[in-house]
Amino acid sequence: MIAELGHFATIMALILALLGATVPHVGIARADSRLMTVADNTALGQFLMALIAFGALTYSYLISDFSVYAVAANSHTAKPLLYKIAGVWGNHEGSLLLWVLMLTLFAAALSVKGKKLPQRFRTRVIAVQSALVLGFLLFIVFTSNPFLRLDPAPIEGNGLNPLLQDPGLAFHPPMLYLGYVGLSVAFSFAVAALIEGEVTPLWARWVRPWTLVAWMFLTAGIILGSWWAYYELGWGGWWFWDPVENASFMPWLVATALLHSAIVVEKRDALKSWTILLSIVAFSFSLLGTFLVRSGVITSVHAFANDPARGVFILGFLVVVVGGSLALYAWRAPKLTPGGLFGLVSRESALVLNNVLLSTFAGVVLVGTLYPLFLEAANAGQISVGAPFFEYGAVVLMSPLIVALGFGPLLAWKRGRLPRAATTLLPAAIVALVVGLYVFWQSAGGILMTAFGLVLATWLLASVVLEIAERTQLFKNPSAFLRRVKGLPRASWGMSLAHTGVAVLLFGITISEAWTEEKLLVMEPGDTATVGDYDIRFDGVKPVVGPNFTAIEGYFFASHKTKGAIGTLDPQDRLYTDPVMNTTEASILSLASGDLYAVIGEAAGGGRWSVRLYFKPFVSGLWLGAALMVLGGFLSLSDRRLRIGAPKAKQVKAEA
Repeated sequence: MIAELGHFATIMALILALLGATVPHVGIARADSRLMTVADNTALGQFLMALIAFGALTYSYLISDFSVYAVAANSHTAKPLLYKIAGVWGNHEGSLLLWVLMLTLFAAALSVKGKKLPQRFRTRVIAVQSALVLGFLLFIVFTSNPFLRLDPAPIEGNGLNPLLQDPGLAFHPPMLYLGYVGLSVAFSFAVAALIEGEVTPLWARWVRPWTLVAWMFLTAGIILGSWWAYYELGWGGWWFWDPVENASFMPWLVATALLHSAIVVEKRDALKSWTILLSIVAFSFSLLGTFLVRSGVITSVHAFANDPARGVFILGFLVVVVGGSLALYAWRAPKLTPGGLFGLVSRESALVLNNVLLSTFAGVVLVGTLYPLFLEAANAGQISVGAPFFEYGAVVLMSPLIVALGFGPLLAWKRGRLPRAATTLLPAAIVALVVGLYVFWQSAGGILMTAFGLVLATWLLASVVLEIAERTQLFKNPSAFLRRVKGLPRASWGMSLAHTGVAVLLFGITISEAWTEEKLLVMEPGDTATVGDYDIRFDGVKPVVGPNFTAIEGYFFASHKTKGAIGTLDPQDRLYTDPVMNTTEASILSLASGDLYAVIGEAAGGGRWSVRLYFKPFVSGLWLGAALMVLGGFLSLSDRRLRIGAPKAKQVKAEA
């Protein structure tokens, strides 16, 4: 009965989405405010129905109702509670229902929080959002119904992919979906603005907080996935340039460009066409990721489905949404009134460079991801585009971006003075050059790219410090420093913190990639291996029984060569029963200098075991840098100047 309730709620949500996507446009055409309010009412109704449907599916997983096909295919009575819940979205049907829930959540949020928007424009935005909900609900109802029944019901379910039975993967998809779906709001704003034929600074002020929320969730989701790959897959890597990883990275790149472009529209009434196009492309990349994961065109641990019929439906939906929005852009964008002019050297120009580089890199990742698929589809052979291609593109395109990040905040709007900014940043350049030369000299020129990466990271970090010093006049008027610090808006601190996060992230990537030590060994109890400045003693193994797996757990004792004992590591080699699958669970000992990382492998006979040991210096900089970026976004979002509508005090004054 619960599953039927969920199915009924899904169909009701579809009907409401159909009404919300059509009737409000009629109301706008007739200037009928009653018909316009249908957008708000149906948005709230869609969210309620989607919530009921998702709750019904979750309940079916919790009670292990194996008469529901999705539960039988992806759950098991022996699974821990967390993974029963995570199993709801750890499959094709459930993940789509989560997509719809979040789409309706943002539509309802627009209805509630957008009351200060003009009714006509708010109605357009919510109606476009409802059209997206309609498309996904049609997909669910006709090809991916999560409430299909099995008769007779099996006694036990198949279980969830053991690689997905991990806390990181439990929270990683919802975070990513909030980012993906959050970009739909920017898309809806863009389409509504194109239909209305007007993009104003106030429009940018409305769209920027929604985009920032999506960007924050997307950043957090990507870094959670990266952390999962680091400790779960057992190979010590944090990024593989997997097609599905790229599918989340591309919208992040475009969303980052969109955030900066919206600033120019808001501050200078310029780059309108740029911003509209980026809004469309960012969500288009989110839809592309949905197609890649669910069409069966790729093989990945992240992929959910391989049904060609589903792939054709998603491809058709992708063509309609992306093709339709780009056609609308081609028709209406030339009619958008151009904004203010600006010089070649200005903050606007720096942000344009930012947009070009980020968008170009997103294009490079797109080509590297899809080119092998196109070749295979054309029966032209099979190739793989590996990490060197993407890394070369990152170095070529992101290096000038890092340099520009130092100059941009110090340039004035409309017309800046490059010599003045260069003079301010001269200490940063000197410090960065000294760091690079030192590393290059110490390694006798053997790690040129490492020195280059550290130069960029040092340059950006020092630039942020100098930019804050310039804003607060630290060196010119030290006595007023604290007063000026308190006077800086939170959005400025958010920008500085996010740029600091990029620098820390770059430090983490460069240092960990350059100085990681790895040893593949066969060890028996009592053997000791040296990795970095640490001695790792193998003390043997013992069997372990988990809720739905058995494992061999290794014991390692770690000590520093001069400081003595520092801790233990206990990696596992697990064998899951439902479904039957072998996985490795790395053990990581995080230290101030880096991570000690141990993996236990197969028995080698004679009481010996294959062992993989790593020392990864400052790899924590990856997670710390990303956390600083998200925190910077939160600070910017908390700035009252980014809130929609005028401050209350100003409204009262205007009324008086």
